[in-house]
Amino acid sequence: MNSKRLKKGCAIALIAYIIFVILFYLIGGEQLHFRHEQSDMLTPSGVIGEITSDKVLEQELVVNGDYLTSIKLMGATYERQNTGLLHVSVCDLSDMELAKFDYDVSQMQDNAEFSITFQEPVKVSGGRVILRITAPQATQGNAITLYYGNTMSASRYEMNIELSDKDKLKINGEKQDYALSIVVTSSKILLFGTYYLHIAVLGFVILASLCIYLIKKNEIGKPSRVLNLFIAFDRYNYLMKQLVSRDFKTKYKRSALGILWSFLNPLLTMLVQYIVFSTLFKSDIPNFALYLLTGIVCFNFFSEATSMSLMSIIGNASLITKVYVPKYIYPLTRVMSSTVNFLLALVPLFIVMFFTGEPIRPAILLLPIGIICLFCIALGIGMLLSSAMVFFRDTQFLWGVISMLWMYATPIFYPESIIPANFMMIYKMNPLYHVIRFIRIILIDGVSPEPKAYILMIMATIIPLVIGAFVFKKTQDKFVLNI
Repeated sequence: MNSKRLKKGCAIALIAYIIFVILFYLIGGEQLHFRHEQSDMLTPSGVIGEITSDKVLEQELVVNGDYLTSIKLMGATYERQNTGLLHVSVCDLSDMELAKFDYDVSQMQDNAEFSITFQEPVKVSGGRVILRITAPQATQGNAITLYYGNTMSASRYEMNIELSDKDKLKINGEKQDYALSIVVTSSKILLFGTYYLHIAVLGFVILASLCIYLIKKNEIGKPSRVLNLFIAFDRYNYLMKQLVSRDFKTKYKRSALGILWSFLNPLLTMLVQYIVFSTLFKSDIPNFALYLLTGIVCFNFFSEATSMSLMSIIGNASLITKVYVPKYIYPLTRVMSSTVNFLLALVPLFIVMFFTGEPIRPAILLLPIGIICLFCIALGIGMLLSSAMVFFRDTQFLWGVISMLWMYATPIFYPESIIPANFMMIYKMNPLYHVIRFIRIILIDGVSPEPKAYILMIMATIIPLVIGAFVFKKTQDKFVLNI
């Protein structure tokens, strides 16, 4: 390989890495430093009665993070305008006050939730605090009340919660059989954000070392798998372009609307499913149209890319038997041609964002990370399928069934909350789950996913890619004998 081109490529890679690290830190923001935890609220089933000056409410709260940031309660005003303050204090288990807040009850709406956000996050040690609520100025007929519960909503059904003695509400020191309907929001310090600079520098050192290694290997003419990969891409660049162009054009050959189907197909699919799941099944997912279309676009790409890759070796038998070309180029170009279609399908996705009032925020710059991971998953599965198809022609029929099951096992038109907790571990083994969730957080929430989401998505990407590449490499020498 030309030494100057290799050095130029390495320099561009290092500069691109530095730019990425800076942008990623700026866009990631707080999500890189803190993970926000939010507890589930007990379903309100009754009120505790007027909170007058002679009542003291106490309840232990479980705080999953390092800092307590806010709490949300549900209260009632008895359909009147009450006055006075609700004094809320947070104490540790030794009864030392950590924070306090005075809430003006005249602002409270009847039978509605209200939040109390502490001016400074409350440092919590031991994972538990005591919440104490009083109303020193409240009198009978001029006081609010709070809701309690002892069941919790789980998807479409209610389940009873076994409350421990610690979790039960105390009124004037007397334990009740229920707890306040409350949501606890906390934040946990993430080591990734704390050591981000160290991780970034380590990554730069590794990348720079790889570049130096490749340059030295190239200068002395010794083979290297990574270097051979770059040489192959450089040598067969023109052929790859032709194969991608051919596959893309063949898809719309003799079609009246042609490339417009890249826009219409996901939109029409979304329209049908939106009508079904938003009216007949009453989906309560926020911005369901965007949620649904994101899942449709991503899964359609995966399905199309893998189905095209499945026939990539069989379909190019005449080329494989006559001309030497690295065989992985055939499934790779099939996935690349599907990627062109996928990028076109993102246009209606952004149109739906516009019409649903979802703003385009800086986090959208992280979208290419999700797209690259989706590409690699499709490539890994595609290489696996293309190998299997050579030796077992029924693979195409089996894959039709498996891909349909895979679609239903992916949260495209339903929320993941309907999956029972004991099945979530198996459910999350689906690599598409992590990629689609990652992209939805970026588009719908407008923030960077937390570091754990990146790690899980990268793992879900690497595993099918490595398995697919390994199987393909081990079987490729036998392709000629079976096609």
